[in-house]
Amino acid sequence: MAEINYENFYNDTPLMVISGPCQIESRDHAMMIAEHVVNVCDDIQVPLLFKASFDKANRSSMSGKRGIGMEQGLKILQEIKTQFGVSVTTDIHLPDQANPVAEVVDVLQIPAFLCRQTDLIVQAANTGKIITIKKGQFLSYTDTNNICRKVAETGNTQSVIIERGTSFGYGNLIVDMRGFEHHKRCDTPIIFDATHSVQHPGGQGQSSGGDRTMVEPLSMSAVAQSIAGVFLEVHDDPNNAPSDGPNALYLNDFKDLVQRLKSLDEFVKS
Repeated sequence: MAEINYENFYNDTPLMVISGPCQIESRDHAMMIAEHVVNVCDDIQVPLLFKASFDKANRSSMSGKRGIGMEQGLKILQEIKTQFGVSVTTDIHLPDQANPVAEVVDVLQIPAFLCRQTDLIVQAANTGKIITIKKGQFLSYTDTNNICRKVAETGNTQSVIIERGTSFGYGNLIVDMRGFEHHKRCDTPIIFDATHSVQHPGGQGQSSGGDRTMVEPLSMSAVAQSIAGVFLEVHDDPNNAPSDGPNALYLNDFKDLVQRLKSLDEFVKS
């Protein structure tokens, strides 16, 4: 598995994939998911960045399961990185998490609801790592320019925008495909988060719902815009996943979709 570096994030280079479970549920589960997505991407020859969260701090209710915690989560991510030779990423929620997490991961992710938190972004950028920033559901695509400038003003020129949909009324998101072209005019690599873009925030009362049947058509539409990559959360049993199950892709459907996305990407960039 090739090491992920900033060159993998260019909008005109071969498509890359960010994938993994929403949260780290256990060592064995994370290792199983990692082995599957690594083998698929090795077979198809697509660059992979493995992603899983040690803490899902933004929950719809107090009953929402948050994850395994930073200390144990980082140990599991390090084991995945070492055993499978894959680059890894996870999200951080507090500025003081940036340095310890950066000691393990290759890429730091800023969650959508925290994308305007200056202290968090600056501390993450100061690690020198690639910073992927999820565009908040409450922002237009024009608002992300200032976020990228915050990263750049630290001297870190490795920011990436992840598009994950915009709030559309109550409990729904919409993806404006014009946003991809706008971001590219700012010389910003774009990742499309296909699985979170089909989320229905708060759609199940105390948790979010979603419609995974829309993952494929939206991801195909995004890849047709000539972007850097796609983000696909996967799970072996998404209907019983502790978080974001309704919008997660079935693990067994991962290979077929990635293959089709790669074929489309090669056509678009040829």
